[in-house]
Amino acid sequence: MKLIGRLLLGIIAGILMGLFAPLFLTQLLVTFKGLFGELLNFAVPLMILFYVMSGIGSLQKGSGRVLGVTIGLSYLSTITAGLLAFFAASYILPEVVVVNSSDIDAGQHIQPYFTIGLPPLLAVSSALVTAFVFGVGISVTRSKELLKITDHGRGVVELLLLKAIIPGLPIYICGVFAEMAAAGTVFNTISTFIWVLALALFLHWVWLFVLYTGAGLGTGKNPLIMLRTMLPAYITAVGTLSSAAAIPVTVDCARKLKINNHVVDFAIPLCATIHLSGSVITITICTMAIMLMSLGGLPSMAMYIPFLMALGVALVAAPGIPGGAVMASVGLMTSMLGFNDSAIALMIALYLAQDSFGTACNVVGDGAIATVVDHISSDRWNS
Repeated sequence: MKLIGRLLLGIIAGILMGLFAPLFLTQLLVTFKGLFGELLNFAVPLMILFYVMSGIGSLQKGSGRVLGVTIGLSYLSTITAGLLAFFAASYILPEVVVVNSSDIDAGQHIQPYFTIGLPPLLAVSSALVTAFVFGVGISVTRSKELLKITDHGRGVVELLLLKAIIPGLPIYICGVFAEMAAAGTVFNTISTFIWVLALALFLHWVWLFVLYTGAGLGTGKNPLIMLRTMLPAYITAVGTLSSAAAIPVTVDCARKLKINNHVVDFAIPLCATIHLSGSVITITICTMAIMLMSLGGLPSMAMYIPFLMALGVALVAAPGIPGGAVMASVGLMTSMLGFNDSAIALMIALYLAQDSFGTACNVVGDGAIATVVDHISSDRWNS
């Protein structure tokens, strides 16, 4: 919550500086934004490599059937939620978003004082494929040595995120909004923010009703009672901004759904890292809004579905920090959707503004996944 407050202060400060401050101060912010953007681009492939590799490599416990069902349902839910958001955004966003190609790239005529070239060690696609191959290999071979190295690498990247990238985000966002304010387009962007966040929150609840209706029909339980039972987990996630931090409450709520304790103890912690339907809904709506603003049009299904499928993999074991999902997806936005530094900065600001509600949707959705897993696999837990 403190991070969200700092981001809001960064947005306000950026607008005020862009409108009233001398040009050299805006140039300083633009210089920082450029340097920070290069650091971010450098860190993203490393994040994907170590987090995805560690996440997949750690999936070793539990029977093969239960593990496969849980992963399959989580991935299906994540991708389907993204498709729901894609179609909803395709119909709604053109009616509410102010299309102006200068909104994203506004202020690029303000040149930084200097730049430093910092190319990433790996391309995003190479990092994703490498992480998947080695992650599956570690899971199959149960190589403790490789998993230990991967976990240490993940710890180093997380240290970079917590000590450098996350603290620098408010200033980064401040620079972007200062640019737009100086160019006179910032207020159109803010009005778009409000519509986008409202649509994301609405679709979170739509998807939760879809999930629990499906789970209720399949198991004979009342979906409304199930949702009411999971409300404490929702409130906890809103307050903590972390699926991992909400696990104890989510486990307690899931047990009240009369799910087998073995399934709850296995599926809820696992889904906390691989089931991110709420995050994908938000990422989908925000990316489409930014593309509509910057390009004047929405992406086609042929362009967006591969992005969604890759996103479902990239979000495996996303960093358990505020904004972890959007940080894990930055590389895909750059490589597959053509986002530049300014678009990425707006994306991060948009995502973090609703991160608590997206996390809450993820958490409550885990209860529906666990219900279906229990129904399918409870009699074969030890098979």
